[in-house]
Amino acid sequence: MPGRPQGLAETGYGACEMGMPPALVSVGYEGRTLQDLISQLKHQRVQVLVDVRLTPLSRKPGFSKTKLAQALQSAGIEYVHHRALGNPKDNRDGFRSGSEESRERFREVLGSDAAADALNHVVELLDGGIVALLCFERDHETCHRDIVVDRLRSVAPYVQVHHL
Repeated sequence: MPGRPQGLAETGYGACEMGMPPALVSVGYEGRTLQDLISQLKHQRVQVLVDVRLTPLSRKPGFSKTKLAQALQSAGIEYVHHRALGNPKDNRDGFRSGSEESRERFREVLGSDAAADALNHVVELLDGGIVALLCFERDHETCHRDIVVDRLRSVAPYVQVHHL
């Protein structure tokens, strides 16, 4: 597309192959429109968005799994949903309010075999370029994405993280 900067995916090379450290973008869609989100992802040159919501449904137009995946595909961004990286519904209020008990419970969720497989998949995706983690909360510190990012950095400390 003329006038558009060439992204890593368009060159055929991943971030690591071009000598750049992999990058992870942590983003919440709270207070954003779908077009705003896609614009920000494109600006960050994201190739893959990993949805870390337990249940990828939303009352907000365009943010349920099917519509979101279609919109991202139209923008040249791959969509992946990893249910195993989602925060259980009954743990969310405590998590948002900063409960250490809720944070510890989510760390236990990430200790499951399914979560380990999902985390390994995200690390593999990072070898191909820039990956975004998506959930609802705009502030990463009140969202379980924060712990997912910490866990990813524990196995891939070279990853650069950007919070939008």
